[in-house]
Amino acid sequence: MQLAYNILLFVITFVGGSIPLWVKGLNDNRMHYLLAFSGSFLLSITFLHLLPETFEEIGGKAGFFLLVGFFVQLLIQRITHGIEHGHVHVHTHDHHIPLKSILLGLSIHAFMEGLPLGFNYRLEATEPSLYLAVAAHKLPEAMLVATLVAGNGSKVKSLLIVFLFSAITPFAGIMATLLGTSYHFVANAVMALIPIVAGAFIHIATTIFFESGTKQHMLTWQKVIAILLGVSIGLATLVLE
Repeated sequence: MQLAYNILLFVITFVGGSIPLWVKGLNDNRMHYLLAFSGSFLLSITFLHLLPETFEEIGGKAGFFLLVGFFVQLLIQRITHGIEHGHVHVHTHDHHIPLKSILLGLSIHAFMEGLPLGFNYRLEATEPSLYLAVAAHKLPEAMLVATLVAGNGSKVKSLLIVFLFSAITPFAGIMATLLGTSYHFVANAVMALIPIVAGAFIHIATTIFFESGTKQHMLTWQKVIAILLGVSIGLATLVLE
C-alpha cells in the first residue's frame, strides 16, 4: 500500500505543481487560500495523528525532538527564503531571487518530510492521513517552485525541476521503508526523526496562518473558511480509526 501512496503523492505534486505552467490567472489570493487550507490540514494531522503516535512510541523524549524540529525548520527557512509557506523573503531592493538556494533548502525539507512516510504506525488511519497532509502541503509548494523556475528558464526546464522536486519526498519514504526493515538503527533513527519533522510542520503551518492572506496579516473571512475546511477534513480522518 505504501508504494501506491508514494506514486499517488508524486502524481499529485507533479501534476498540481505544473498547473502554473499551463494555466494563467492564478492570482495571489487563490494561492493564499490554498496555503491556508494546506497549512491547517497539515497542522491538524500533526496534532491528531503524528504526535500521539510518536509520544506513545518514544515517550517524553518526543517533546525535545519536537522542539529541535521547530528550530531546524527555522534554519531551513534561511535557505528557502520562506517559499514553503508562500513567501520569498528577499530584500525589496534586491531583484535577484536566489533560485539555487531556494531549491536546495526545499529539497532538504522535502526529503525530511518523506522520512515519516516510511514508518509503520500503530493506528490504521495515521498513514493515509499523513500522506494526504503531505500532498496538500506539497501541492502549493510545487506550484510556487514552477512559478519561480518559469521566470528564470524555459517551460521544459521548469517541468524537469518540478518532476525532480516531486520525486524527492516519495523517494525518501521508500528509502526509509527499505532501510528501516533491513537495519534496526535506521528504524530507530526514523522514529526519532518523526517528531523533528512534526516540529517543522508546526512551524510551517503556524507561519502560514500569520503571514499569508493580507499585507496586515489579518484573517479575512475567506481565509477563515479555508482554515476551517482544512481542520474539518483533518478531524474527519479520525473516523477512519
